[in-house]
Amino acid sequence: MPSPQVLQPVLKMKVDELFLNWLSDPTTQSILKDYLDLIKSGQPVELSIGDAQDKRSLSFNENNNVASQKNLAEKKPAPLSTPFSTPSTSTLPSRSSSNTRMTGPSGRVLRRSLSTKKAQVRTEEPVTTALSESIPKFYFPQGRPQANLNIDGLISKIEKIFSQFPNERATIEDMGQVAKACECPLYWKVPLFCSAGGDRTGFVSVHKFVAMWRKTLLTCHDDASKFVHLLAKPGCNYLEQDDFIPFLQDVVNSHPGLAFLKEAPDFHSRYITTVIQRVFYNVNRSWTGKITCSELRKSNFLQNVALLEQEEDVNQLTEFFSYEHFYVIYCKFWELDTDHDLYIDQKDLAGHNDQAISQKMIERIFSGTVTRDRRVYKEGRLSYADFVWFLISEEDKKTDTSIEYWFRCMDLDGDGVLSMYELEYFYEEQCQKLEAMAIEPLPFEDCLCQMLDLVKPEVEGKITLRDLKRCKLAHIFFDTFFNIEKYLDHEQKDPFSVIREVETDGQELSNWEKYAAEEYDILVAEEAANDQCNDVYENPLSPLGQHISSELGLTKRHFFEIPTPHCNLDLDEYEYEDDFE
Repeated sequence: MPSPQVLQPVLKMKVDELFLNWLSDPTTQSILKDYLDLIKSGQPVELSIGDAQDKRSLSFNENNNVASQKNLAEKKPAPLSTPFSTPSTSTLPSRSSSNTRMTGPSGRVLRRSLSTKKAQVRTEEPVTTALSESIPKFYFPQGRPQANLNIDGLISKIEKIFSQFPNERATIEDMGQVAKACECPLYWKVPLFCSAGGDRTGFVSVHKFVAMWRKTLLTCHDDASKFVHLLAKPGCNYLEQDDFIPFLQDVVNSHPGLAFLKEAPDFHSRYITTVIQRVFYNVNRSWTGKITCSELRKSNFLQNVALLEQEEDVNQLTEFFSYEHFYVIYCKFWELDTDHDLYIDQKDLAGHNDQAISQKMIERIFSGTVTRDRRVYKEGRLSYADFVWFLISEEDKKTDTSIEYWFRCMDLDGDGVLSMYELEYFYEEQCQKLEAMAIEPLPFEDCLCQMLDLVKPEVEGKITLRDLKRCKLAHIFFDTFFNIEKYLDHEQKDPFSVIREVETDGQELSNWEKYAAEEYDILVAEEAANDQCNDVYENPLSPLGQHISSELGLTKRHFFEIPTPHCNLDLDEYEYEDDFE
């Protein structure tokens, strides 16, 4: 039997129905109107309660209203120990005795359910905010503010540095000292200079720079948010590819490890394009073409920027700034670009690595699924910027970006799952190539069993991107379906060596770093063995000429020499901004 104080659903509906009937009664409305008039005029309201006719006087004057507002501000809940009493803010008089009868001025007896009254008291309890107020702030999109940051002290250091310059104005040559006064890495100097308007006037005044830097310190609380704020366009909280051009041009102009490029200005844009693509390849994990503060924090790009000041040899910074890596990438592109218009088509790309990549995969690359340049699909041409992504992904299929790159290409219907049909579609061409080489191919059913055992997908018969990243053997999976040369290499390799590679993953050079080092040595050796090496320095496209001959001879060197020197391409007609469209 239920407790007498707990309403059953049917009973509550009946009580609500009776209450509505009572409230709509003309006599009840007349009584309520009389009470309301008394309350508005500030007169006491006389109530006769129960058989004892216990009278109370409730004076709703201005003082009571003020007290009620104070209680509301303090948000004190009504005590549950006295369910028959209501707060003083109630607009209708309520009773305090246990009697369930209430008589109005006209003598009509008004009845209310005891259980209904208790339920109403519970529902009218104000919700306390103490719990929400005790939760500390945990989301800092601009970085966590520093508790002991002395902004005025930093500003005074900056003003002291500016006082050493004529008219307290700093030029681009002076910004190195200003950057150090701001406690920033040296190569932040151009972003600081441009953010203060120096790119428009040629100099920065102390007042303008201090105002800019004070605002930056107040709104940006870590290096990532400051770097984005300095480089981004007005009103943007992200970085696009062209935002990096002034910063990287300063690196080319002033870094001692790139001093030899001063005699080869035609190749500045190629190097800058390569670095920008590598930055977005490693940092822009969302594939949006916009680097956010969060992505920058998760990467090690800013650490590499800081190392530029300490490391004179840029080739030691292999992740972004290595000139040797640029040399390898551009030489590979130049070999494929037979007409030297700085674009390659499907036929050109098919020649990469002696046509090792299947034609079906090349068609997928040119379909626009992994390229940012819209002209790739419309005109069937691949730019140098897109080729950088292709080559790094092709030579190192172990990184997250390369796995995503090839997964997008193999996912024909874009449903986020590699079906058995899609795998068979790519494997057909592999079988044809193997038969042309007089090698009996493995039946697709057997190959499929091997790949499923390799990947171990969570859902049977469906391979997802998560499955490939988790299995640590995605490079073997991809090569099996579209790279015949590497597929045969894997087949001939000792299975135990594959296991050792997985165990030592991350403890040695990456596949890309190994490839770039080997190819660079090969390119330098080919140049040393070239019969025309004595004449090549006289070529107008050779950046260093006699400087290389006298200082570096035929050893490994930091110059770029186009593999096909006799061409009619005018490098001055090529603008590197085209790579970012």
